[in-house]
Amino acid sequence: MELIGNALTMSELVAYSEGSVVSKTLIDKKVGTVTLFSFDAGQGLSEHIVPYDAFVQIVDGEAQVTIQGAPHTVAAGQMIIMPANIPHEMKAVKPFKMLLVMIRS
Repeated sequence: MELIGNALTMSELVAYSEGSVVSKTLIDKKVGTVTLFSFDAGQGLSEHIVPYDAFVQIVDGEAQVTIQGAPHTVAAGQMIIMPANIPHEMKAVKPFKMLLVMIRS
């Protein structure tokens, strides 16, 4: 499926997989990346730090995003920015899909 120049439904570009996290890179350039993820219930990303801000748009479902120990429930249609150099993690409250945009500085 050609991504460039086509109108596509974001939630259909990556499928859920039982007990897994699935990712599909949509754009990968020197200046940053745009990646679509799906997380099955209970799956997540452990606490980590990145050197640039990360923009997360929840496409489907619901996630718990913890930034420097503070939990945030983020649902479909909502977004959150995880700041550079601050510990953060996420976990699927129920299956969810997200768009992750990272711009390198």
